[in-house]
Amino acid sequence: MPVEFLGIAATHDGSETTPRSGAAFDREYTLRLARAHEDHGWDRVLFAYGSGSPDPAPAAAYVASRLDRLRILLAHRPNVSYPTFAAKTFATLDQISDGRLTVHFITGGNDHEQRREGDTLTKDGRYARTREYIRIVKKIWTTHEPFDHEGEHYRFHDFVSDVFPVQQPRPNVSFGGSSPAAYAAGGAEADIYCLWGEPLEETAEQIANVKAAAKAAGRTDVPRIQVAFRPIIAPTEELAWEKAHRTVGAIKARREKGEPVTKRRYGQAQPQNTGSQRLIAIAEAGERYDRALWTPTAAATGGAGNSNALVGTPETVARALLDYYDLGVDILSARGYDLLGDAVDFGRHVIPIVREEVAKRDAERVVRGTRNPAAVNG
Repeated sequence: MPVEFLGIAATHDGSETTPRSGAAFDREYTLRLARAHEDHGWDRVLFAYGSGSPDPAPAAAYVASRLDRLRILLAHRPNVSYPTFAAKTFATLDQISDGRLTVHFITGGNDHEQRREGDTLTKDGRYARTREYIRIVKKIWTTHEPFDHEGEHYRFHDFVSDVFPVQQPRPNVSFGGSSPAAYAAGGAEADIYCLWGEPLEETAEQIANVKAAAKAAGRTDVPRIQVAFRPIIAPTEELAWEKAHRTVGAIKARREKGEPVTKRRYGQAQPQNTGSQRLIAIAEAGERYDRALWTPTAAATGGAGNSNALVGTPETVARALLDYYDLGVDILSARGYDLLGDAVDFGRHVIPIVREEVAKRDAERVVRGTRNPAAVNG
């Protein structure tokens, strides 16, 4: 199966290791970073969402209108707009990008962050709302006649959109999470299911949970699986590990100064979302797993988001990514700490190795399938 690479579409040059040098929305940097991804073999970039961050939808439209190939993954929280409005926004962006949009729906795993924008639902309530929201958006994208909706969270009458996506029948829907409620919602509604990078054994368990949830929802297909990492690469193993330790040192130094390393405030209790809790537990159990997975970056940020690293030479990191591909992961998300420089280096030195090896695996499957049809999926 083909492999895809997802990068980050940051709107400024700050990261966990370095404060930003300018405004929260730096138009020139935003385009420069996106162009670096397009020019170095990446397939798409994520426009993330934060309560106080620049709105990702117009930022994505800005980039999409200036680049020709790079695809867009737009993060969206259902609490911030009505689904009728959101569906039109997404369809318009798919038109601007000529069919390059995927929408990533975020239920929200932190009560404090959700309340910043007036969302007071419980976590279970948020998951129920997200499922209803996604179903409405899908229907708006594909329905050309006015319809009514009477649901638990949304009610409207005689609505029909006048703008539809380029992609038919609709753009893909992306979803993530590591709790039973997340598996149930994403298993039912997602085309792509997103996980944070964990050891191979734990990742295999999560993939099985997603597949089981899709089956329980009555689906005959299953979501594609995406897994996210923070690669730290260098020409030699020794240099890579030196770089890794410098990275953690920089994160800790910023924390000691009281600088905002992540969107989650460290004065809070342990993270509420299951994904971050899992990352912390894995880090407490050990620093190194499998071929190249390293957890101190996650520990240093309190399990905030995509934070487990893959450390080594480009060849080592590529082989580690192929281990996940062999589990059934075909979308590999990667983001360094020097956003621009690391996007270029990863694109030049890691992506070609992975693509070449995936092509070899696919060719071998075809040969085995020719000799024995039962071996096509083997």
